[in-house]
Amino acid sequence: MKIKTSGKVFMIIVIVAAIFCAKIFWWDKRPKQAKVSTDIGHLALPDAPEASLKGNATLLTLPTAEESVNGGTKIRWEVMAWNSQFPLMYSNGGALTTKGSLMDNANLQVEIVRQDDCNKSIADIVKFAQDYKNNPNAPGVFASYMGDGMPAFFAGLVKELEPLGPEFQPIAFYAMGKSNGEDKLMGPTEWKNNPKAALGKTVSCYLRDGDMNILLKWAGDNGLKVNPDETTYDKDAINLIAANDFLEACNKYITDYKETRKIVKDGKKTSEEITVGVDGVATWTPGDVNIAKQKGGLISIASTKEYSSQMPNITITIKKFAYDHRTDIENLIMALGQAGDQVRSFNEAKKFASEVSAKVYNEQTADYWLTYYNGRTEKDVQGLSIPLGGSMAFNIQDAANMFGMGKDGVDRYKIVYTTFGDILSKMYPELMATYPPYQKVVDKSFLQSVIANHPELMTGEALKVTYNKEMTSTVSSKSYQIQFETGSAVIKPESYSQLDEIMKSSIVAEGLKVGVYGHTDNTGNANANQKLSEERANSVKSYLISKGLVTSRIEAKGLGQTQPIADNKTADGKAKNRRVQIVLGN
Repeated sequence: MKIKTSGKVFMIIVIVAAIFCAKIFWWDKRPKQAKVSTDIGHLALPDAPEASLKGNATLLTLPTAEESVNGGTKIRWEVMAWNSQFPLMYSNGGALTTKGSLMDNANLQVEIVRQDDCNKSIADIVKFAQDYKNNPNAPGVFASYMGDGMPAFFAGLVKELEPLGPEFQPIAFYAMGKSNGEDKLMGPTEWKNNPKAALGKTVSCYLRDGDMNILLKWAGDNGLKVNPDETTYDKDAINLIAANDFLEACNKYITDYKETRKIVKDGKKTSEEITVGVDGVATWTPGDVNIAKQKGGLISIASTKEYSSQMPNITITIKKFAYDHRTDIENLIMALGQAGDQVRSFNEAKKFASEVSAKVYNEQTADYWLTYYNGRTEKDVQGLSIPLGGSMAFNIQDAANMFGMGKDGVDRYKIVYTTFGDILSKMYPELMATYPPYQKVVDKSFLQSVIANHPELMTGEALKVTYNKEMTSTVSSKSYQIQFETGSAVIKPESYSQLDEIMKSSIVAEGLKVGVYGHTDNTGNANANQKLSEERANSVKSYLISKGLVTSRIEAKGLGQTQPIADNKTADGKAKNRRVQIVLGN
């Protein structure tokens, strides 16, 4: 908790001193047998594989089941059924704040409500803003959603709140966790081996949602077109089948859903029709589990395990409420950060969070949510192996890294937000011609204050990715015509924008290694071409490192003239062969 007033600070000092004296003069002098049995689980080494706390880390006493009535600030928090919210579940103790929980200690009374309908959340936040303008004592309303889907969410919400004035605009202020594999594009095995096999096929998804963005990212990285019109069929693109939510997207595959569409030829809708079924699905848990257990036949093509920065769990509220309750917001961030460290480091804390999740979501059991928080590979009903589930809790260090306040200074969320905002506004200009700029809707001041005033909360180790020494499998591959000075490895300034796009794509896909492979045409000496291709690959590597990618993540190789993709007998073919290939893989 963040304590600002001197009175509260004095109280904390008195309490800590009292606890210390009690420990020395009473607790430590108790009979040894009683001490051992009581201390089990309260002071222990971290026992979770993704532990962020080290050494003799303290397992906090779990909250009670008794509802808290602390008289503190009231907040209604709307969430989807998503395991990345384990820190919220743990810190609140229940659907309503319980005694002894971190939220109770922060003098907050939080009601967590499942709400899968984005439009309903928008309506609830708008109503809250209207109520709060008239009544400053109105309980706060928060919502947490997929970070990559926030441009579309904010576009609608900002417009609705505009009449109330700038003080009542929405802001994002924290990320408590992220999807770590459970959100995925599922498709036939051949899509994994040959992405072009997805052309002319269909993917069922909730349109303009975070899961659809995984499809868009994978398609873009492989140079595949996506047909944005869910009422037509284009054999040269991936076609979308609209669903009302992520579970219906799965059910359309499971039930062999079919629909008739007009065929597109040369960019024009014709009178010809075709009946299509569902070939792939973009979804998250429990959708992926339902597919595996009820029908099978689809594997994970790409997920947030690979695109590991794509889908943080972003929390928003109204700017005026946040600024009027700055201390509450900072205390809340501290509670969530501590909860993230507990969930990451202790299986007992993680299990407790799963029990609260089952109650809040009113679906499945605690064991179910715990299993698919951790994620695991299972055989589907057709015998295919598929990874299911996977989320991760954030501590304060992780949140700092997400918002550009980590050691590398890379604002990952800004890249995610603008990347998918640009994609969706390009695909659906009639629905989202533009979206709010990042700096208008993301407010880092609360997290910055917590970090500045409580550096001890930054001691929890941040999540890290370990990359293979050499890439052995490919998720996506795309060639770029990077321009160099003639006969040299000096990159021309006009290619910087392309390299920046490569950088952004790599940041979103932070779970993958980046392969940079230089190619030439067959003009001149083969040995000289080999050397030049190596130097150019290393120039691109150096540029990406200068922008924030770690050296161990990049594999740079020169392949000279050995792998042409076009006829070297023509000028056009030679130009295509002079390329830098960017591969994302493991």
